Parts: sequence; structure tokens; C-alpha cells
Amino acid sequence: MTITTAFTTLLGIEHPIVQGGMQWVGRAELAAAVSNAGALGILTALTQPTPEALVKEIQRCRDLTDKPFGVNLTILPTMTPPPYAEYRRAIIESGIKIVETAGGKPREHVDDFKAHGVKVIHKCTSVRHAISAERIGVDVISIDGFECAGHPGEDDVSGLVLIPATVDKVNIPVIASGGFADGRGLAAALALGAQGINMGTRFCATREAPIHDNIKQFLVANDERGTNLIFRNLHNTARVGKNSVSDEVVRRLSLADATFADVAPLVRGARGREALETGNLDAGLIWAGQSQGLIQDVPSVAELVTRLMQQARSILERDLRALLR
Repeated sequence: MTITTAFTTLLGIEHPIVQGGMQWVGRAELAAAVSNAGALGILTALTQPTPEALVKEIQRCRDLTDKPFGVNLTILPTMTPPPYAEYRRAIIESGIKIVETAGGKPREHVDDFKAHGVKVIHKCTSVRHAISAERIGVDVISIDGFECAGHPGEDDVSGLVLIPATVDKVNIPVIASGGFADGRGLAAALALGAQGINMGTRFCATREAPIHDNIKQFLVANDERGTNLIFRNLHNTARVGKNSVSDEVVRRLSLADATFADVAPLVRGARGREALETGNLDAGLIWAGQSQGLIQDVPSVAELVTRLMQQARSILERDLRALLR
């Protein structure tokens, strides 16, 4: 059961579904399972400690699937930036043909990827950034609504408005991200003009996701209110799962004259990794979106994709036809 769009045709995939590039989660076992199910799996480059380790992870994914998969490279301002150019070179020299970029000032990376025949999906949180990304030559826009996990930008625009507003302003395929977890969301995104969807939080609650079962059950138990927005006063808003750590981050940053230094020990990536790997829900930040409210179980990736496609197809074919009588 397929739904063919300009996006699926461009990338040679069966279903218009992309697995989000999630730090510590986007490893070979999950990416391969998503690709084997007919969607697009994504490895997360910076989950690997070195470019050399990324090359090995790419090969491990190839050993698990013969379907297309991509690599995410997120460019974010940090005190000690990783060697982005070396990671980019590892991606290119490994023969990867699909890359998801995210973060600011991607031109250097996009130019290099495009020069080597790589299709680039760029994640944006606003229409103006999507227009800029199209101008520098990306192939697909992944537009992130306010519902998403991670960084939704500072405009607080939900997908219901942001998706069609973006589609109206660019001439390349748009996939919708933020708040998607089932076939109803896919059908809605297509109706709004998108060519597919990106799911992160929902793929975390699958059997193949390489994280502790306590985290998966945390996502199932939470509802749509189970997130915190952190770093608002720092103009670097991020949505994470609601736990004791993110509650404390919100509390500290609500104080007068609060700075990043006041929460830096709480938000270290190593602490988030510990939470995902050990299942200690209060070890660090757990990145999750409002789609938690739509997650009821922990299926295999194949079961999830099949269910999602069947539901979307039913809505698009049967339910809409009934409404139009």
C-alpha cells in the first residue's frame, strides 16, 4: 500500500515517511528498520564520536538494509564545535546520496553535498528560512512546527499554519515535521500540501529504537501536555519531555538575570545519553514532542509504518469520499 508523491519519487522510497535524525537514537538498527519498512531511515552523524566511527556506522546500516537511507548533519553553535567538514567528508566518501541538514548557515555544507550529487533535505522552523534554503539549492524542505521535539524556533507557529504557508512560498517538495505519529497526521499533511512527514518521537517508541524500554514507556504514558519548553529566555527554545531535570531547568531560567551557565550542568548531552541508555528518567533531558499524546504502544517499525499507511490511505480514499457525497 503506497502513496506516491514528488518526494518519494525524488528519493526512490516507497512511503512518504522520514525518521527524524535524533541524537543518540539515529543508529543503524533503527535507520535500517525504517528503510526496510519502505520509509526513509536516517543515521545521526554526531551520535558517532568521530568521522571514522560514522563511516563504520554507515557500513553497519548497509549490512542491515539494501534500501535508501540518509544521514543527518546538524550544525549548531557550541563552545567546542565538532569537525563538521570531516563529518561531511565521511558522508560524501561513504557514497551517501541523501542528507538531512539542520541548523544555521548550512551553505558551505549544502554546496559541497550538491557538488557530489547528494540530495539535501534541510530542516527549517519558519517560512523565511525555507525560502533561504531553497535559494541556496536544497532539494527538500522539512518544516518543523511548534509541536516538535527539539528546537521549534522562536515564532511559535503550529504546523496547521506553517505547513501550507511554506508550501505556498517554495517550489521544491516540503515534508511536514512536528506532531506526527499516525496516519491521520500523514493524511492531514498531504491535504495541507506537504509531500510527506518526518517523525522522531514516534519512532523512539518502537522495538528497534536503541534506547531503554523505560524511555519508551515514558513516551507511551505521557500525554500531549508532557513537555517543557526550555531556553525561552535565551532565544534558543527547545521542547523536551517533562521530567525533574527539565522542570528544574525551567525553574532556574525563570529567575531574574538567569544565564545558560545556571543550567549547563543539567543539560549536558552526556546526561541525556545516560537517560536513554540506562532508563533513569531523571538522569538528564529526554527530547520529546507533543506527539506523545498520540503514542499508545511500542510496535515494531514495520508494524508502525504499515498501520500508518493503511490509516492514511483509508482517510484519503474512503473517508473523504464519504464526506463528499
